[in-house]
Amino acid sequence: MNPLTELSREERALFNPAFTALVTCRAVQGHELQYSQPCPVPVAVLSAVMALQPAVRRTLPRSRNSGLNRWLEENKGVKVTMSQNATALAAVVRPGLLLALQSDAVHVDEDGKLTVAPGRLTKTINGATDEIQAIQKAAHLLGRWLPSTGSLSTVMTLLGVRP
Repeated sequence: MNPLTELSREERALFNPAFTALVTCRAVQGHELQYSQPCPVPVAVLSAVMALQPAVRRTLPRSRNSGLNRWLEENKGVKVTMSQNATALAAVVRPGLLLALQSDAVHVDEDGKLTVAPGRLTKTINGATDEIQAIQKAAHLLGRWLPSTGSLSTVMTLLGVRP
């Protein structure tokens, strides 16, 4: 069954492939800004999944200087939220990633890592609503922040999710 058909009308409007493509691109953009190298696909997907959840987004640190372990210790509900929602949200993020690839918004290199196509995404984050802007900003921050903790498998274990 298509995960989009299980969502409410409002959720389907928010989680449409065009928007999830944009959110994924923002995560890739943040990663490229921080590390000057292409972004691993799991980082882009995990960042988008986290950014789309209001309970996670509200608790994100203001800067990437905060450690993930400390943040999770201070926000114990994040692990619960992630374990409950990550699988369903990953299923709606994947079509967005595919759309981003098909429309050449992002490119994949020979190592399977993503880069934002030049000129395809503005540096300024804008949107019609505060929520749309907040989701994009969160994905951008997460693309920069999540890899700073260490290996992605460690990050996913700390969050209580599996690839």
